[in-house]
Amino acid sequence: MKKLDAGDLQELVAALPQWQHDTARGGTISRSFVFRDFVQAFGFMTQLALEAEKRNHHPEWSNVYNRVAITLTTHDLGGLSTLDLELARKADALYAPLAVSTPGG
Repeated sequence: MKKLDAGDLQELVAALPQWQHDTARGGTISRSFVFRDFVQAFGFMTQLALEAEKRNHHPEWSNVYNRVAITLTTHDLGGLSTLDLELARKADALYAPLAVSTPGG
């Protein structure tokens, strides 16, 4: 696990265009996902939870019906790390076949 520096952050923003970077708390990235229904949203969360557990790196997230909001940061390092990048990419990969064509999806 490596904390991302300024150069890494520029690459991160370019590589993950649907994620919003914020400098709060040393650095976070956030994204909202929209699904067909609650079951699909919960299934996505379950799959991502297993990936997070493998990495021992757990997201801040919330779920309301068919929406999941995720914020990633590495609390131990006080900012963004390579683990956040990995988990964001995994979330995007899990979501790609499920994407709902609505704003915020």
